[in-house]
Amino acid sequence: MKFIIGQKEKMTQVFDGQGRVFPVTVVKVGPVKVTAVRTKEKDGYDAIQVQYGKNTKREFVSEPGTGNSELKFGDEVKVGAFAEGEGVVISGTSKGRGFQGVVKRHGFHGGPRTHGQKHSEREPGAIGGGGGRAGGRVAKGIRMAGRQGNDRVTLKTVKVIKVDAEEGKLYLSGSIPGRRGSLLTITAK
Repeated sequence: MKFIIGQKEKMTQVFDGQGRVFPVTVVKVGPVKVTAVRTKEKDGYDAIQVQYGKNTKREFVSEPGTGNSELKFGDEVKVGAFAEGEGVVISGTSKGRGFQGVVKRHGFHGGPRTHGQKHSEREPGAIGGGGGRAGGRVAKGIRMAGRQGNDRVTLKTVKVIKVDAEEGKLYLSGSIPGRRGSLLTITAK
């Protein structure tokens, strides 16, 4: 069970030996200290609780039956646990966009720009109706204006492009959810 917590730094690009370019996100990863080891006998499940920085604690539940024999209380998890080319799962909080209309939030096209339209170019249009599929009420799940972003996002197809053990940085393929400085949890597939 490999895992670590880090902070998103920036996006850049990395070239390989054949001159191919890869867009990558640079993640500054901790040393992460083990603060608790949960066992099936004592706690009812197998997990490891780790701390990143002063205030951030996360718990990683291991697969049933695998146990947590390799890590003990006080151990450090470092970036060297990951290898180049390895697949990882990233979880983070996406950027918050605030209150957005239906054109930006859901990709609606809006109404025509001519033929009697006055002030309703970017409006959603009709949302209910009598005798329709919803029976005169607004049905659940109708796409409307509202808050966008600030959601928990998990990416399962991320690859480790480069590991910099000296600087404590991981170079991950593509873009990763969140703003600069946001916390990410990284686990091996």
